Amino acid sequence: MNWLHELSYFAGGAFLANAVPHFVSGMSGRVFQSPFARPPGEGLSSSTVNVVWGFANFVVAYVLIARVGSFDLHATRDVAAAGAGVLLMGVIAARLFGRLHGGNSPA
Repeated sequence: MNWLHELSYFAGGAFLANAVPHFVSGMSGRVFQSPFARPPGEGLSSSTVNVVWGFANFVVAYVLIARVGSFDLHATRDVAAAGAGVLLMGVIAARLFGRLHGGNSPA
């Protein structure tokens, strides 16, 4: 197995995780942080911008996971690489957005 394929699946997982909050917030009609806001990543972008940004992330995730190598849902190594990307991006997003919305406080 080519390690570059696993790296691609990892990155694809990260893009997949990043797509979800943008796309869902946009479809719900809510503003959300995006790289296009001022300041980037902290300011709020419109729901339309977030739908487009989320969709773009879905496309990149698809390319990195489904079009590189031969991703196999039954291959633990492939799924683990993509899952690690999802988990890492999820933790990074939780820490970043938790700082902005008070989600990093202990319960």
